[in-house]
Amino acid sequence: MTAATLPTLKTGYTARPTTLDDIHDVVDLMNTCAIATIGEADETVEDVRTYWEMPNTDLEANQRVVLNPEGRIVGWAEIDDGDVVVMHMDVFVHPDYENEGVGEYLYAWSLARSREQVANAPEGTRVAMRAYSRAADKDVWYSKLLGDQGMQLIRHFWHMDMNLDAPPPTPQLPEGITLKAYEAGADKHPIFKVRRETFQDQFGNVDRPYDKHYAEWAHYWESEGVLVPNLWLMAMDGDTIAGILLGKPEHNGDEDRGWVSTVGVLRDYRRRGIAEAMLYAVFGEMYQMGKKRVGLGVDASSITGAATLYKRVGMHVDKQFDLHEKELRAGVDTTTRG
Repeated sequence: MTAATLPTLKTGYTARPTTLDDIHDVVDLMNTCAIATIGEADETVEDVRTYWEMPNTDLEANQRVVLNPEGRIVGWAEIDDGDVVVMHMDVFVHPDYENEGVGEYLYAWSLARSREQVANAPEGTRVAMRAYSRAADKDVWYSKLLGDQGMQLIRHFWHMDMNLDAPPPTPQLPEGITLKAYEAGADKHPIFKVRRETFQDQFGNVDRPYDKHYAEWAHYWESEGVLVPNLWLMAMDGDTIAGILLGKPEHNGDEDRGWVSTVGVLRDYRRRGIAEAMLYAVFGEMYQMGKKRVGLGVDASSITGAATLYKRVGMHVDKQFDLHEKELRAGVDTTTRG
């Protein structure tokens, strides 16, 4: 990729690779964009640092910042190429600079970087670049940028929320199933294996090398303050883990809101009320911790019917995110579709 293949930035603007020293400025940019679209900040330096320090993350190759003539970061882009056949793009541009060509430059850089990686995908497989925007009526500029660049809207995802202003119902488990909390320091591999298997039914899932996937997953959960054992529940059928629920005590710096990061039940155990029981159990834990709300993210058209379950336990749609896609190479689609 050469500068000649990219749009020309306006006089005085410059672009360069991101460094870890940029983290505070980039998080400020992210939150400025979030406040402009949804009215609240939604990132913390701690969470972003966790992702930037993931194993195999290459800031220099996969991130770019754009600086205005005064040297201030006004744009940032990232390509996550961890799945190879599906690369995810993020672009943030300060609201005051949306008409300065910064977004178009960063989109072109992201597309060029993604195309460089196509050769790393298995021969004959379909390769695509995807990007999330907040719902079009909230994130008008970014949704328009993606549309103008030929990206197609393919799916909706929701952040769902619920107030914890009263104790939740007592969990009702099917016969033979018990709930067990994770023990600090215990082996996480059995939980991760269940997570891997249950997420095979999630839209867009890509099979990834086990060791690499586990290293990234463990890095995230082993970050300071994230893994709270009594918010990690396992539904047990004897010695078999039938399902898991992995919760967090806060979300994006909001200490009043608990977060359900993962819910997964093995296929042979579905439609028996196990996921509902785990949700009520962790809601109860969060209520006892003094949390005011609990939230989670879900595919609005979930193959497993998860969105319907979350509505049934009292959650409502708080925010919508739209998924856009551009095909980079035609071929056999190896992601989960249905």
